[in-house]
Amino acid sequence: MTQGAGQGYEPDTGYEPAPGYGTAPDFTPAAGYEPGYPPAPPAFDGGTPPAAPPAPPGYEPTRPDTPLVPPDYTPTAHDLPVITDVATTEKRPGPLYVVGDVHGYLDELLAALHESGLVDEEGHWSAGSARLWFLGDFTDRGPDGIGVIELVMQLSAEAAAAGGYCRALMGNHELLLLGAHRFGDIPVNSTGGTASFLAAWRLNGGQPSDMERLEDRHLTWISRLDAAHLTDGHLLVHSDTTAYLDYGSSIEEMNDAVTSVLQRADADECWDLFRKFTKRFAFRGDGGAEAARELLGTYGGNRVVHGHSPIPYLLGEVGGDSPADSEAVASTVQGPMVYADSLAVAMDGGVTMDGRLLVAQLPLVG
Repeated sequence: MTQGAGQGYEPDTGYEPAPGYGTAPDFTPAAGYEPGYPPAPPAFDGGTPPAAPPAPPGYEPTRPDTPLVPPDYTPTAHDLPVITDVATTEKRPGPLYVVGDVHGYLDELLAALHESGLVDEEGHWSAGSARLWFLGDFTDRGPDGIGVIELVMQLSAEAAAAGGYCRALMGNHELLLLGAHRFGDIPVNSTGGTASFLAAWRLNGGQPSDMERLEDRHLTWISRLDAAHLTDGHLLVHSDTTAYLDYGSSIEEMNDAVTSVLQRADADECWDLFRKFTKRFAFRGDGGAEAARELLGTYGGNRVVHGHSPIPYLLGEVGGDSPADSEAVASTVQGPMVYADSLAVAMDGGVTMDGRLLVAQLPLVG
């Protein structure tokens, strides 16, 4: 099928509708080797003893008063436990968790992680060998995007020290924040009219406090994020789009291509990357399962797990900005949404629109 088929319309201005705006569209011995010991020396026949072989260069004989063992040597006890070679011990991976879009909602993120047993009451890693993936979109719209990035960086270090890991993917809002910081108001080529990263960032909920607190270490961390990862049969991406296929026919090739775009730092090229990763709704509707199969067929896996499109949008149940719509969102989002012939899992619970910030263990049960 054509890449991107079945995806909803996205205006080429970098605009994403604000939450609540309108109804969303649809691995031998060597040859000759013989085992055994080297041949024994000729037997001594009682004559003149054979000369001793010459000493190797630098050899000094041991003095008679030199102890054969160090003075602090202690014989090994016979009842010590056997030490297992850790390198040859098969380790089973810990449970796998994913987190949907956070968008600056730090308190909600901490609460959801604590409820899932991933962090303690003070927000430190408490899940041992568990594996945790964030699906992107840490900033914009909510109050503390930089706080969210700081938490993810902290948990990455703490999880690694505990034998697990915490990792993250690139979302379209990470691309937007990088672009706004690097290029500002520099015009970019847009079929929808002249635009800039800074204008698009502001239009999509960019928070001045995030930009003010943004440091080089945050920018370096963001720019090195992968766009996709395959684990336990789950293809993890941020956006529900097949536009990833435009950047490579394998996950490694695609991730390298995305990183290269960011390293070249060409405004128009970065804008095109952002625009493609903003597309959505590829797996919804009549052609949704086919689109999911296309992505899985190329990159592997049994299910696509994504964020980006809020579940209420996927259900088409948001049509306005009234209190009734907020109540509908809160009641609609009870957990991840499995759809497209069970080939796709949506993880954006719509936290920016009175929904839920979703943390789920994979595979989904039930």
